[in-house]
Amino acid sequence: MKKLITIIGARPQFIKAAAVSREIRNSGTIKEIIIHTGQHFDENMSSVFFKEMDIPTPDYQLEINSLTHGAMTGRMMESIEKILVSEKPDIVLVYGDTNTTLAGALTARKLDIQVAHVEAGLRSFNMKMPEEVNRIVTDRISDILFCPTDTAIRNLKNEGFDHFSCKIEKSGDVMYDAALFYGAISHERSKIITTLDLKKDEFIVCTIHRQENTDSVQNLQNIITSLNKINKIKKVVLPLHPRTRKIMEAGGLNPDFNVIEPLGYFDIVELLKHCSLVITDSGGMQKEAFFFDKFCITVRNETEWTELVDNGYNYLAGPDESKILKAYSEIQNRTFVNHHHFYGQGNASRKIIEAIS
Repeated sequence: MKKLITIIGARPQFIKAAAVSREIRNSGTIKEIIIHTGQHFDENMSSVFFKEMDIPTPDYQLEINSLTHGAMTGRMMESIEKILVSEKPDIVLVYGDTNTTLAGALTARKLDIQVAHVEAGLRSFNMKMPEEVNRIVTDRISDILFCPTDTAIRNLKNEGFDHFSCKIEKSGDVMYDAALFYGAISHERSKIITTLDLKKDEFIVCTIHRQENTDSVQNLQNIITSLNKINKIKKVVLPLHPRTRKIMEAGGLNPDFNVIEPLGYFDIVELLKHCSLVITDSGGMQKEAFFFDKFCITVRNETEWTELVDNGYNYLAGPDESKILKAYSEIQNRTFVNHHHFYGQGNASRKIIEAIS
């Protein structure tokens, strides 16, 4: 039986790991050990996900957070190295593009342990984004690259990965697996629609957390001003991380819409199922909007999920008030029609485990 170490630390990674971990348990061919770096550390963005989604309790909790990029990545590597030396896994599995992803992949590579990267090949082509640096470096040092889309595979081939000693696999998107599985039961696990007294298609769900928005008072002000205007037409609901809330308060930014505490995954899914529109700077939420047949306005200037923009499901508006309002106006005259399977058939997790096995 192969020994696999999964390294996670941020909300989207919990969702992806839930889908793959369930498939690992079903396979009976792999022993999984989970390391949680603690990159997302508050209750609603960490431990509640494990409880809700039946992810096995992490074998190692590192509790490394609230540091600069360098300090966080370095401390993660130091702690992960000790575990890898002790556990001697056959392969290390990392997800996405966070500091946790880079720390796990780099540590394993230096110990000559195989690395598998789930969500490989994504590119925003903006090197100012820490996530872009993380994903590029992780791809380059991985042995198996699990790509969610054809676009991701093209990106790797354009960068010469055909000539590197790695294996490129089109797996589909594990977040789609999770959306299908957990979306079928979310109404049993969440009361958020009743709690917030929301009506189907009568509200917009929004998330803001990207550094380029939260660390810029001007960007944040543009977004909030836009949301305030939209809220006069249709109710806006924004689950907000405490760090971003503090930045808004310090900058004197006053939202007129409903700002609530961070939510668990089932609550988010229920909001997605019942809302009329998504406004976000999250990569994961852009896809989740599509999974649940909702248009999305992305308050970033670029996206990794270009197929959604190219096919009219996602509007790139950036933190620009006029573009956000224009996109909102255009969407009011459109009907969401989905004939595409950009992200596979909901069996990405099984493909990943079969390839590893």
